[in-house]
Amino acid sequence: MTTPTSNEPGHPDETSGSPVPADDQTSGAAGLFEEAALEGDIERAPDPQSTTSSRYAPGTAGAALSHPRFRSVFIGGLVSNTGSWMQNVTLAAWTFTLTGSETFVSLVVFAQLGPLLLFTIIGGTLADIFDRRRLLLAVGVQQAVFSLLLALLATQDSPSRIGILACVLGIGVGQAINAPTFSSLLPTLVPRRDMAGAISLQSVNLNASRVIGPAIGGVILGLSGPPAVFVVNALSFSAIFIVVYRLRFPPVPVDPTAVRGLRRLLGGFTVAKADPVVGRSLIVMALFSFFCLPFVTQMPAIADRNLGINPESLAYGALYAAFALGSLGGALSVGTVFAGRSMPTLVRGGLLGFAVAMAAFALLRNAPAAYVVAILVGFAYFTTVTALSTVVQSRISDAQRGRVMALWIMAFGGTVPVGGLVFGPMMELTSVTAVMLVGAVMAVVLVALARLDGPVPRMTRS
Repeated sequence: MTTPTSNEPGHPDETSGSPVPADDQTSGAAGLFEEAALEGDIERAPDPQSTTSSRYAPGTAGAALSHPRFRSVFIGGLVSNTGSWMQNVTLAAWTFTLTGSETFVSLVVFAQLGPLLLFTIIGGTLADIFDRRRLLLAVGVQQAVFSLLLALLATQDSPSRIGILACVLGIGVGQAINAPTFSSLLPTLVPRRDMAGAISLQSVNLNASRVIGPAIGGVILGLSGPPAVFVVNALSFSAIFIVVYRLRFPPVPVDPTAVRGLRRLLGGFTVAKADPVVGRSLIVMALFSFFCLPFVTQMPAIADRNLGINPESLAYGALYAAFALGSLGGALSVGTVFAGRSMPTLVRGGLLGFAVAMAAFALLRNAPAAYVVAILVGFAYFTTVTALSTVVQSRISDAQRGRVMALWIMAFGGTVPVGGLVFGPMMELTSVTAVMLVGAVMAVVLVALARLDGPVPRMTRS
C-alpha cells in the first residue's frame, strides 16, 4: 500500500523543491483550491508523487493510475467491492434456501437497494459538508459490523427474519452514504485532464468486482457456507479502511452558493437546474435505467424462456459472466480506446449500439450466439453509462460533487429495481422479449434527448 509523502513534514514542494512545513500542509492544500476557484481553474491540486503521468495520454486509465493516491484507493475499493458482491450473491441464495419464499427474497433485495433511492441524497449532502475521509471510515466500520452480525445469524438453525432484514438494511444505509462519498472523492485525486480515465476505472472497479466476487463467493459458499462469506466480506472492508486511514485527501472546498436546511439537502437539483447538460444527463440516466435495464433483474427469465438455459446451471453463470465481461470492457474503453473522444458523441453512439444489441438479444433463440451478443450488450451499456458519468462529473465543482453524484446514483442504481418491479409483471402478461424490445426502442429515443454539449454555467464551476 503506497502512502503519499506529500503530507509528511519536510516533504519537498513539487515546484520549489523546498520543504513544506508540517503545520502549513492543510492550509497550503486549501490555498491551492481557493486560488484555483478564484481564477476559474478547476484543475486539482497536483499529487507530488505523480511522476509518471506524463508517460500517458491525458484522460487515459494509465494516466489516472499513475497518481498514487488514486491508485491506492482504486485497489482498496476493488477489494471491498469484491467482498460486497460475494455477499450479495450469497445473500439471495441463502435467504431463498432458508425460507423458500420469493417474497422474502424481494424484501431482502429492497432492504439492500432501497436505501440507494431513499437515503443517497442525505449521503451526498454529508459528503459536501463533512470530511469525506472520515465519512468513508465510519460507514466502512458500520457495514463491517452489520456483516459480522449477519454471519452470526447465519450460524443459527432458525435465524430471525427481522434480524436478517435489519442487518441488510443497515448495510444498505451505509452503502447509500458510502456511494456518493466515494464517487465524489475519486475524481478529486487526479487532475481534471485525467478525470475521464479515473471515472472509467471507477466503472471498471464496479464491474470487475461483479465478475470476481460471485466466483470467489461461490467457492467459499460451497466449502464453508454462508457465515464464512459474510465474515470474508466484513474483512474486505479493512482494505479500503486501511487505505483511507493512511492517506490524506484534498479538503472539501467551500461551496460559495451553499445554503442550509432543506435547500442544501436538495442542492443537487439546484445544480441540475442551473446546468441543462447536467439536468439532461441525469434524466437520460434515469430513463435509461427505468426502461432499458429491467432485463438485468430478469436474466434468469431470459435464459429460461428465450434460450433454453437452466438458470441454476453453469451455462447460465457463463451467460451472466459474458454480460459482466462486456460491461467491464465498456467501462475500460472510455479511458483507453475512446480516451480523448467527445463524451457527448460517445453517449449517443453507445445508446445506438445498445439499441441494436438489445434488439438482437431479445430476438435470439440460439444459446451459443447469445453469449457473444450478451458481451456486446454489456459493452454498449457501460460505455454509455461511463461516458454519461464523465459528462456530469466534468461539469461540476468539487464542492457540489457529493450532492450531484447522489442524484446520479439514484438515477443509475436506485431506478433499476423500480423498473424491475414495474416491468416484471408486464413480462408475465406479455413476454420478456416484448419488454426488451421496448428498452431497445427507448434507447433510440434517448439519443435525441442526449444533447450534452454546451458551456458550463458559472455557479457549477465555483
